[in-house]
Amino acid sequence: MLKPVQLGNSGLHVSQLCLGTMNFGVPGQGHQGSWTLDIDDSREIFRAAIDLGLFYFDCANFYGIGACEEVIGKLLREMLPRDEYVLTTKVAMPMGSNANMSGLSRKHIIEGMDRSLQRLGVDYVDQLIIHRHPHGMPWHVAVPIEETLGALNDLVKAGKVLYLGGSSMFAWQFAELQMTAERHGWAKFISMQNHYNLIYREEEREMNPYCVQSGVGLTPWSPLARGILAGSYKGGLDGGTTKRSSGADMDRTLALYRGENDFKIAQRVIETAEKYGKAPAQIALAWLLSKPGVCAPVVGVSKVSQLVGLVEATDIVLGPDDIDYLEELYRPLDNLLTLGMS
Repeated sequence: MLKPVQLGNSGLHVSQLCLGTMNFGVPGQGHQGSWTLDIDDSREIFRAAIDLGLFYFDCANFYGIGACEEVIGKLLREMLPRDEYVLTTKVAMPMGSNANMSGLSRKHIIEGMDRSLQRLGVDYVDQLIIHRHPHGMPWHVAVPIEETLGALNDLVKAGKVLYLGGSSMFAWQFAELQMTAERHGWAKFISMQNHYNLIYREEEREMNPYCVQSGVGLTPWSPLARGILAGSYKGGLDGGTTKRSSGADMDRTLALYRGENDFKIAQRVIETAEKYGKAPAQIALAWLLSKPGVCAPVVGVSKVSQLVGLVEATDIVLGPDDIDYLEELYRPLDNLLTLGMS
């Protein structure tokens, strides 16, 4: 069973794992449509999550272009009273072709939040995450950060959002947002959902230490490196064994994982898993949970058995020598944000 943990220096408690919901919605709809589960296939996973003590759910308006929010909103309303789960959604990515339907302008934030609440069927979300920095996507207008932060603060004051979170950006950008919010007396961010796993550790240089020092909880995305650390690829990106790893989503994986030692590190995960009598995915997650500041990694699953295994991983304690062995082959990589987006 998962335990509740405090999310950063806030009063909000979340489960040790967060269920990512990108793959729940309407099959064929949205950028992840080739591996999306419909509501009936999703229901079993949500029920298992709740039974295992998982009550933290992460969504985004962009997933399925709204369909994901509709599905998880319905499932959560079926299964739990509103005060027994923590629900996050995100805003920033394009929701249509109109010039005002993407980015972090006041107009898109306010309108986007109202539509998200309608789709989710709730009066508020526990946390709203900005999907990237206001200047973080190539097609975004460089909105003044005061405009973005002021709109977010208004949502908090209106009771539509209880807490704020950020996602992948440079540490200096995040520090600037936090300092600007503090200067104006606006709501600050309590969490950072960044890209962090055994084969992408650039966040250890600046973002993670900044968050630890300033009391911001880390909720990393892609803890299993899109299946590489779970063994979904057999030694190379051309060996995908799942719908996601062998389908249209492959381009995203190719863009994210460029390290020459990626599969050598994945092999060490397999070796360590054999030593502990565990699955590779469990070892990769146990490593992440051992790192400073990490509160609740965002995990994605398509089967109940996968979720059960990841929950069991929260009890694994890796020895210092095993952690050194897993980390030894890592070499510095280009920060993916320098390429325009993560």
